[in-house]
Amino acid sequence: MQEVNKSISFDGRDIRLKVGLLAPQAGGSLLIESGETSVLVTATQSTAREGIDFLPLLVDYEERLYAAGRIPGGYLRREGRPPERATLISRLIDRPMRPLFPSWLRDDIQIVASTLSMDEQVPPDVLAATGASVATLLAEIPFNGPMATVRVGLLGDDFVINPTYSEIEKGDLDLIVAGSPDGVIMVEAGANQLPEQDVIEAIDFGYEVVQDLIKAQNDLLSELGIERVVATPPETDPTLEQFIEERAAKPVKEILTQFTLAKPERDEKLDAIKAEIADEIAAKEEDDPIRQAVEENSKALSNTYKGITKKLMRQQIVGEGVRIDGRKLDEVRSLSSRVDVLPERVHGTGLFQRGLTQVLSVVTLGTSGDAQMMDDLHPDEEKRYIHHYNFPPYSVGETRPMRSPGRREIGHGALAERALVPVLPPQADFPYVIRVVSEVLSSDGSTSMGSVCGSTLSLMDAGVPITKPVSGAAMGLIKEGDEVRILTDIQGIEDFLGDMDFKVAGTDSGITALQMDMKITGLAVDVIAKAIHQAKSARLHILESMLQAINQPRDVLSPYAPRLLTFKIDPDMIGMVIGPGGKKIKSITEQTGAKVDIADDGMITVSSLDGKKGEEAKSLIEAIVFKPSAGDVFMGKVTRIIPIGAFVEFLPGQEGMIHISQLADYRVNKVEDEVSVGDEVVVKIREVDNRGRINLTRLNIHPDEAAAARSAAGAS
Repeated sequence: MQEVNKSISFDGRDIRLKVGLLAPQAGGSLLIESGETSVLVTATQSTAREGIDFLPLLVDYEERLYAAGRIPGGYLRREGRPPERATLISRLIDRPMRPLFPSWLRDDIQIVASTLSMDEQVPPDVLAATGASVATLLAEIPFNGPMATVRVGLLGDDFVINPTYSEIEKGDLDLIVAGSPDGVIMVEAGANQLPEQDVIEAIDFGYEVVQDLIKAQNDLLSELGIERVVATPPETDPTLEQFIEERAAKPVKEILTQFTLAKPERDEKLDAIKAEIADEIAAKEEDDPIRQAVEENSKALSNTYKGITKKLMRQQIVGEGVRIDGRKLDEVRSLSSRVDVLPERVHGTGLFQRGLTQVLSVVTLGTSGDAQMMDDLHPDEEKRYIHHYNFPPYSVGETRPMRSPGRREIGHGALAERALVPVLPPQADFPYVIRVVSEVLSSDGSTSMGSVCGSTLSLMDAGVPITKPVSGAAMGLIKEGDEVRILTDIQGIEDFLGDMDFKVAGTDSGITALQMDMKITGLAVDVIAKAIHQAKSARLHILESMLQAINQPRDVLSPYAPRLLTFKIDPDMIGMVIGPGGKKIKSITEQTGAKVDIADDGMITVSSLDGKKGEEAKSLIEAIVFKPSAGDVFMGKVTRIIPIGAFVEFLPGQEGMIHISQLADYRVNKVEDEVSVGDEVVVKIREVDNRGRINLTRLNIHPDEAAAARSAAGAS
């Protein structure tokens, strides 16, 4: 392919597309750049495998630390398992791409995005997502694009397209918008309690730029002479569909209108109908075309039956405005909130239930040494608030092997984490590292928002002084032609058979997190705006229920949570606190039982279950770093004697010498005549010489000074 370069400029920031330079054997490849950040994106297609009834799309985002001029840590000194942020970026690419492939496509498709260079100013994620669209079109894979992705920040009152990391940090909004020619297809955002209207305007602002990027992609294809592939869908056998519909439509409709049925009962009845149809087909003659169609395609019956169920459910919602559990379109399921579920050994717990979705969130408070170190290309080196989400198979009544968290679990945990970050207390006020684990105990839709609610409850139960409680709701959508219905608090089947999963989290003041995924090729901004406003009513209703369980953070921490003391010392004094081979810091730990963490900037965190022991450790450290000056008076202990004087430890780790002439106000012939090793004596600092040596004296000490020194020594 010929080399072609194209540049698009937004607010003085360029995005450069370079085609034909790298990866010539990939189906399609593109180097997309902005600033000094370069991302290679490739798309490759293979022929379909037997027995596949879904789109086997694989999206991988790869980070190479050489991109930032760094060598990986660890023994092997090479990149290993993708870090969490890389997994999240893979999802960020996958989510807007997947709905744009034809629903019938079964070919293996792999998109690989590799960050080759990064200037630590321009985030590579939105570049990788836009590049995925270009690479797919270049590979001539059937695709209802182009698709483009941009980030919108908010600095003061101004929206900024593709802000730098520092601008994201300073701003009140980090919004990612992906769109196709048909409308917005994905939204993801973290916000500092922004009003709904501000977020809607940001989405609209971002989609305008998305359309410019879509035009640039079309222009690039025209310049290269590449036409979009319009593949013909495979032929379907209407006979089988008609047969199943004749037998399933009426009984399925009856089940969908039995509003009192619980999810397990409804699923059991729907499965029973499908089993009856399967038995009827199996009893037909071997040459019967319906039986042959099912035998040739083992998934034909399940797929057709699912399609009929989906059509009937959607017709019921659009035509009658009634959902399968009898709720109105804007109605929230029954709610339950509890705290203090587990013993105090656990630092804080919250149990949140909405319908059949039940989430238990558990808080653990740790010290600065428990912060998660981040070994990736992002400028942040550590994370002090960690949210983990677990989805065991029993939560949906199934069995499967228990493995490490998958992309879905990582993504849901990150969304809940983002929703709570804006209300967490500053590190200076609450120096704990906070880990929340949300255990999904039962799932029937909207578990990620259940995690947000459960986490808020558990944080308040743990005594974390969050500024405001956060709640969340998942919105759904059914679109049939021009008819659109927005659903509040979707349950599992509405998510599975619907067109949108839109999660909105926030406080009573505004939005803290958004995540919208579509199953259709785009949605108008005004429909998204309606969903956001409808979600606010649901959030406030849910929040009211939560506050009945606990309406503010507890005043005290669990007795099993560590007590933290933080203070700062001169970074040049860190070595004195640690001591040779860590001798001094180990001594403090052994003496007090407290844990001491020292940061490079001199910030010290002392943690202990016993507050008095923590104070003792703090006093010992402060004594080591204390810079004495002439005239200070202390009670000290004689540690050794030499012919010309005695050495006295007047603070832990700090010694000075009393010259023989300063032992008494008369002539002393021999040091041992006045003091012995182990004696406690009151001393005054006479001078600190230019080499830092401390000279002491026992002369000219006022009785009040001596009394104060003895008192201080007794208190310590």
